[in-house]
Amino acid sequence: MIDGPQQLAFELPHRQALGVEDFLVSQSNDAAVALVDCWPAWPLGAAVISGPAGSGKTHLGNVWRLKSDASVVNAEDVAIARVPELADHGALVIEDVGQARDEQALFHLLNLVREQRLQILLTSHAAPGDLIVTLPDLRSRLKALPHAAIAPPDDQLLRVVLVKMFADRQLAVDPQIISYLLMRMERSMEAARSVVAEVDKQALMMKRSVTRAVAAAALESLGFSGKSR
Repeated sequence: MIDGPQQLAFELPHRQALGVEDFLVSQSNDAAVALVDCWPAWPLGAAVISGPAGSGKTHLGNVWRLKSDASVVNAEDVAIARVPELADHGALVIEDVGQARDEQALFHLLNLVREQRLQILLTSHAAPGDLIVTLPDLRSRLKALPHAAIAPPDDQLLRVVLVKMFADRQLAVDPQIISYLLMRMERSMEAARSVVAEVDKQALMMKRSVTRAVAAAALESLGFSGKSR
């Protein structure tokens, strides 16, 4: 229960930075970063980055897009009729390959990596070998590609991410509050974004700076137990 006057907190758009200088590297994502960095020396002209939602796949895909001048397309939008148009770009980021509806079209694009030297970076929620793919040739092709997985963030990365996300919102937060949140929140990038947004919202509603009480209210609002992990 929060006592005292509150003000209405309006949801304001918060732009996410996607440049290479904004990507934070740790043991959880260094293999994926190394895979992007070694382009264009990919042996097969294509590669796969996998990881859970919010882990940074889109961010790394954008870093590679800037390096390669690639276009971006969601896998569910890849259709056989669009293959010539997509191939004309020369380089493609294909997001969320597990959601592909037209497996034949995706297989055809991967063939063009060899035939037309098309460059492709695919992102996926799961490793290529764990995807449900009905077309045997596509399944084999995906499993043969260089692959790097992004692991759940470690404590060091989450701490830096929380500090950066608060700073992006012009919020100075005591390190002890960061530790308080870190010990009680879910261990994911999505959770970090949700926690920072909710702390910001609660601070506005309670007309306070970010105190432990504000942090606790945010955790409660998000359904976290509030107990140390």
